[in-house]
Amino acid sequence: MALKFKYQAKDEVPAEVLNHYVEREGAWVLDAEGATDKSKADEVMGKNGALLKQIEELNKRFEGIDPEEVRKLAEEKQRLEEERQLKAGELDKVVENRVKGLRADWEKQVTTLNAEREALDARLTAIQIDQGVITAATKRGLRPTALADITARARSVFKLVNGAPRAFEADGQTVRYGRDGVTPMSLEEWVDAQVSDAPHLFEPNAGGGAASNPGGAGMGGRSVKNPFRKETWNLTEQMRLLKSDPGLAARLKAAA
Repeated sequence: MALKFKYQAKDEVPAEVLNHYVEREGAWVLDAEGATDKSKADEVMGKNGALLKQIEELNKRFEGIDPEEVRKLAEEKQRLEEERQLKAGELDKVVENRVKGLRADWEKQVTTLNAEREALDARLTAIQIDQGVITAATKRGLRPTALADITARARSVFKLVNGAPRAFEADGQTVRYGRDGVTPMSLEEWVDAQVSDAPHLFEPNAGGGAASNPGGAGMGGRSVKNPFRKETWNLTEQMRLLKSDPGLAARLKAAA
């Protein structure tokens, strides 16, 4: 018995071959490598045939035409037209046409340069910001699955200024400063903050165990207040830690 490629409902599939079918896009299709819906295959073949026909028609239209000769003829036509205009005393038209041509060439070059600059900016951003934040975050115990998340967060804060990452506030204009309140925040400082603000991006042991500071515990190279201690008691922070990082919550509770 030949196997049918697709059935609209599961109960339409013969029981003896049901294990060969999987549900896709609301239908049950044959789970076989290389198998495809005949209607889709016919549609693709039809489109390919139409494209081939268009190519053949274009080849016939331009058969025997040399593009370089066409360019030379166009230039010669323009030269003769300029001579006619000059003889007729139409110097302004000659100048105007030449300026239009120069402007079109200039705009084309500017468009190309802008595209190249944007591509270079994207590459620099990937190198300076993405790699920089990944390196710093990896040292803090970044989860392998959090690479895209951490880089997306970093790009919303950092921009390249003179080729170096610079942190900005949410308005994109105000510089964000680091711990000293004077120097712009570095990638490392920003990553340290993420260990606390987005702990789900890091392994549970990121930042190590309890520190010797009686009022807090070490996390990502900096000291944070222990919400389980009497003098820094914070029930909201306790619940957040218990939910986001049970391991760290346990260490902080033990240190209290």
